[in-house]
Amino acid sequence: MIKKFNENYIYQPKKKLNISDIVNGISNANPAILSEAITLLESKRKEDKALVYASLSKLPPSDHKSFRIGITGSPGVGKSTFIEAFGKHLASMGISIAVLTIDPSSKINGGSILGDKTRMEELSKEPNVFIRPSPSKGELGGVGEQSYESILLCEKAGFDVILIETVGVGQSETNVKHLVDFFLLLILAGAGDELQGIKRGIMELADGIAITKSDGDNKKNAKIAKKSYQNSIHLLRAKENHWITEVKTCSSIENKGIAEIWKLLEKFQKHCSENNWINNNRSKQDIFWFHQKLNQFLIEDFLSKENVKEKVIKMEESVKKRNLDPFTAATKIFNNES
Repeated sequence: MIKKFNENYIYQPKKKLNISDIVNGISNANPAILSEAITLLESKRKEDKALVYASLSKLPPSDHKSFRIGITGSPGVGKSTFIEAFGKHLASMGISIAVLTIDPSSKINGGSILGDKTRMEELSKEPNVFIRPSPSKGELGGVGEQSYESILLCEKAGFDVILIETVGVGQSETNVKHLVDFFLLLILAGAGDELQGIKRGIMELADGIAITKSDGDNKKNAKIAKKSYQNSIHLLRAKENHWITEVKTCSSIENKGIAEIWKLLEKFQKHCSENNWINNNRSKQDIFWFHQKLNQFLIEDFLSKENVKEKVIKMEESVKKRNLDPFTAATKIFNNES
């Protein structure tokens, strides 16, 4: 169980944080420090990110492992409404929750557009619940550039469950699978048949499927959709962990089916603890993010060099005027040709 948020913790937003501040704040589950650390991760300044990376390395190791749950679905399926109902259900059982939402980015300032915390007003009032929206900054894969580090910070803070709500862009929602233990796909009844779902590719990644808005006049459609998806599951490739994807229906507004979805996740945890799959999968995920971060750092370092910056600007102009094609221009930059 997470340590209760320390409301007496003295925090000065204008004070520049140091490693000790971040280490102590995260260790004591201080929400202000946790939020500020994530802000530093999202900063364009190398020094800010380096400060958090150094703090992560100083945080003491722990046997505690949060249950990481990814939640995706097309826009309009009710992701935020579901997360609020689901989060309140967990909170009622004394389970601490961190909700990391990945929002589309503003083209003007690069910030998060939707602001999920305002759309989960009731959940944000629950004790031991932390909600943090982050901009996608145009990243594909349904997650943000620093999502992995944000999850590590939340886990170090001791949260029992970490929910990651993706942008919800369909086929590109792949990197989130490298962040979570369980991947839940939300589907709206009547939005497409099961074969279309498989074509999108996202079905193969899902560990569970929830048919949302199963209430009122849509209840019958939800039951039909559930049966259709259950029948289509046998067409999917067998999972490495030998888990068979299950389909549930739920209504976030009527708070029906929410408890059953949590029971499904508990069943998954039990199944995967018996074959040690979660630990093995976490190791593979760490390797994946090692390469992702290495690529990110190499690109940032290369493009930050002054002579490269100038050449990039010149090459952009040449490409714009169609004096050079993009591939030749990129090759010249890479080979340091004028």
